[in-house]
Amino acid sequence: MVQTIVKIISIEPVTHNVKRFRLEKPKDYSFNPGQATEVSINTPALKEERRPFTFTCLPEDDHLEFTIKIYTDHNGVTNALGNLKPGDEIIVRDVWGVIEYKGPGTFIAGGAGVTPFIAIFRRLHKDGKVNGNKLIFSNRTSKDIILKDEFSKILGENFINILTGEKDSNFEHGRINTEYLKKNINNFQQHFYICGPDPFVADITKALTELGADTESVVFEK
Repeated sequence: MVQTIVKIISIEPVTHNVKRFRLEKPKDYSFNPGQATEVSINTPALKEERRPFTFTCLPEDDHLEFTIKIYTDHNGVTNALGNLKPGDEIIVRDVWGVIEYKGPGTFIAGGAGVTPFIAIFRRLHKDGKVNGNKLIFSNRTSKDIILKDEFSKILGENFINILTGEKDSNFEHGRINTEYLKKNINNFQQHFYICGPDPFVADITKALTELGADTESVVFEK
């Protein structure tokens, strides 16, 4: 496995607990929207602590970008990432496939699981191919919605937010389950893209299959 040390160019807040990391881009380093790599912090204590993160930039950008949820409730890798500053070093490794865009469909994301979809939608927007796609995004509260303004700009009314832990008149309240899917989707022969916590992905995949979706058309992180 090839690994490369790169420096952090900038770190910006995205939400109260999500940060955007922009890094130097190694020469000839390429990936497709939806792909990921294993990342670690280049310090003696953490350089072997690898975590998978999806690229949220586009392949042609002159930098790498990751959009990462920072967990401060335990002394883990993301907590350490949250304490880094520009100039600190990150190790990136080989690129591997996660979620591949196969055509227009409905994207269903839970929390930070939306990150593989960021580059995909940026690519579709840049290429003028957003039509026919929808994003249903589940979060606990409105302040947890990642890139709300950007997704709204790209998708308009096809960006649907549902909150599980807060009632807000601007958003739907509840959970994405069989009943919700049956009520809000009228075509189960389209492509579906799912990403989020493992139980979230398993439950929605099961519900979609029960509602008639072709298992070959349901794309999720493996």
